[in-house]
Amino acid sequence: MAFEQVFEQKAVRTVIEVLHDGEKGFQSLGEQLKDSRAKSFFIEESATRRKFASELESALSSATGKKVAEGGTTSGSLLRAWGELKAKMGGSDHTLLETAEQGEDAAKKAYEEVLRMKDVPAPIQSMLRQQQTHILESHDKVRAMRDSTAA
Repeated sequence: MAFEQVFEQKAVRTVIEVLHDGEKGFQSLGEQLKDSRAKSFFIEESATRRKFASELESALSSATGKKVAEGGTTSGSLLRAWGELKAKMGGSDHTLLETAEQGEDAAKKAYEEVLRMKDVPAPIQSMLRQQQTHILESHDKVRAMRDSTAA
């Protein structure tokens, strides 16, 4: 069964782009964080986002019959640049974790939007739901780290 609904395809592509943003953002912020546990979590989460994006690209390619290779978003690039600027200006882990939480908010929103759609093929929808569980847990972890570093 071909996945013909353009609007739903676009929403899945948006999730993929946000995952690529997350991959790059977690990697970048992980390199800047001082706390070793947070740093380790961010590096691991970067790899998880890369894996999730690859899984969705493969599933979308199978559903559409077309090769899918997405990059990140402009807003994701701006958020990473903002995080890097904060780090260079001596930003604390708290400040960097605030930036990470903003990125996690975008990921949550992208998953919520695509999962509200009715015409996403069941295998992709199932994959999205499984990934969303992890995304929500990650968001909560980032928020907890942020809160624990509040002055």
